[in-house]
Amino acid sequence: MRNTLVVAAAVAALALAGPAAAHARLIAGAPKAGATVAAPKELRLQYSETIVPADSSVTVAGPGGAAVATGKLTLDAKDKRVVHVLFATAPAPGAYKVSWKMKTADGHATDGAFAFTVKP
Repeated sequence: MRNTLVVAAAVAALALAGPAAAHARLIAGAPKAGATVAAPKELRLQYSETIVPADSSVTVAGPGGAAVATGKLTLDAKDKRVVHVLFATAPAPGAYKVSWKMKTADGHATDGAFAFTVKP
């Protein structure tokens, strides 16, 4: 009987913890984290959940930490888990840091960052 109660309590705890821990994860990006690439025209970020663009943001810092001008964050027409951010001008060679804050359709917010390098 005692073992049954312990197992039931453990299952209940896991069931309650699952939804509470659910947040969007960045599952793919272009450029990829850590990659060295030719100057990209845009960032393409794919998340594990549907994104609310009005409550989300992406910022890019270039060589020396200077802010990089980008266009408005937009959702992909075919997949609401994918966001696009156009660069205002082609990024110059150097290291870049992408910081993102996303709000999902279920109201959860999450953030993160990654870096890539533009080759000369």
